[in-house]
Amino acid sequence: MVAYTNPSFQERTALAQQARQKALDQLRAKPPLDEAVLAERKAARLLREQAEAEARAARNAAREQAKADKLARALESTAAPAAPTEEEQRAARDARYAARKQRKNSR
Repeated sequence: MVAYTNPSFQERTALAQQARQKALDQLRAKPPLDEAVLAERKAARLLREQAEAEARAARNAAREQAKADKLARALESTAAPAAPTEEEQRAARDARYAARKQRKNSR
């Protein structure tokens, strides 16, 4: 069995240069992309982005509608009661007067 020897600086730089050259050769050997495939990918991407945008808009609209409904329900539940009519005010005043008169007479 041969013992391991540390490579020298020149050997390491030569190996690095060979690795770079091999990577460049592989990159250059790659066939160019077909324009039809690129156009098809672009069209698919645009359709997907458009569908996502529509879904996002629908979610936002639903969220806003839910907020508006919640606000409307809150306003309905906390709405002030209708102001009493003039006849109701008179009846309440007469009832108070009668109660006060009765308290005076019972003494």
